[in-house]
Amino acid sequence: MVPVHPSMEAEMSAADSDVAGSALLRLVAIMDRLRIQCPWDAKQTHDSLAPYLLEETYEAVEALEQRDLAALREELGDVLLQVLFHARIAAERTDGTGFTIDDVADGIAAKLVRRHPHVFADVTVSGAEEVKRNWDEIKTAERVAAGGGPGSALDGVPTSQPALSLAAQLQARAIAASVPDEIADLPATAASESEGASGAISMIGAELFAVVARARACGLDPELELRRAARVFRERVRDWEQSSSG
Repeated sequence: MVPVHPSMEAEMSAADSDVAGSALLRLVAIMDRLRIQCPWDAKQTHDSLAPYLLEETYEAVEALEQRDLAALREELGDVLLQVLFHARIAAERTDGTGFTIDDVADGIAAKLVRRHPHVFADVTVSGAEEVKRNWDEIKTAERVAAGGGPGSALDGVPTSQPALSLAAQLQARAIAASVPDEIADLPATAASESEGASGAISMIGAELFAVVARARACGLDPELELRRAARVFRERVRDWEQSSSG
């Protein structure tokens, strides 16, 4: 654990209680000080921190996969640090586009209340599936209200995520929007660079997309299934290496 300088005790006094979340005030105070007094922290930007946000998220997922709760606790702290760091940087903007960690917390709190009317209003639901449908409908209504147009069922799906996850999320959104099944039957043709990102796809690409659909039909997450297969392969290679070295 990093030693705490005595001068920070006053800053952290607000966290000296048993109220859930009070320790976050200590973290905010530490981040504020690091941003000012640490040369490395002071020079970071949203862009420079982006790789760390991905890295820490993947490490948290790995801890989950390994059922290592001690590691998960630590990795979630690293993810939380990235959230706080980005909010701290955004708070320094003077062009009117900035926001604080409180803005982030208020925003997600308001969203949770809006999208859980069965908890915070008088809506009645039959189970988890109806909760999910209500969430999607409310989200769509919010998007229309914000943009003034109908939008697409696929709006908001991050294309920067791993390809298997992207394909699975697009397919799930399409099914929820009652898109005809045949649209997912992608024709494999000779790939052509001149056709751009949305042009022809190879047989392998079409087959992979179909495999994602098969995984989803079985109730499986294709990204997680491939990760499991990769871990098994990793262990088999390690076993082979050990047996070969003997």
